[in-house]
Amino acid sequence: MQDKEEERSLINVEKKLDADGFTEDFTVKDGRLCSFRSDIKKSYGPEEVTIVDFYRFEGESDPDDMSILYAIECNDGVRGTISSAYGTYADSDSLEFLTKVEDLGKNLKKAHK
Repeated sequence: MQDKEEERSLINVEKKLDADGFTEDFTVKDGRLCSFRSDIKKSYGPEEVTIVDFYRFEGESDPDDMSILYAIECNDGVRGTISSAYGTYADSDSLEFLTKVEDLGKNLKKAHK
């Protein structure tokens, strides 16, 4: 049987999301969600994406070492993830973008579960 912490590790959650079709790795540039892949040139505004789910992780040795992983679905069907540190070390561009998505009421669809 798998340990609960191991089951909820960032890598295991990323593997599950990848198997569920969340295959793109996103970042935020100039206020828009962009793919890390160079062959995809499209970017998305907050109104074009939905936060499907999110997961918080705490560091094993340091509770301040926290991160958050978002599962994102774009209006054209592209699905992927974006991660950031959580709290003090958070990526302000990513969190600002995701806050705008939440403010539009486009969060936590959770239909993939």
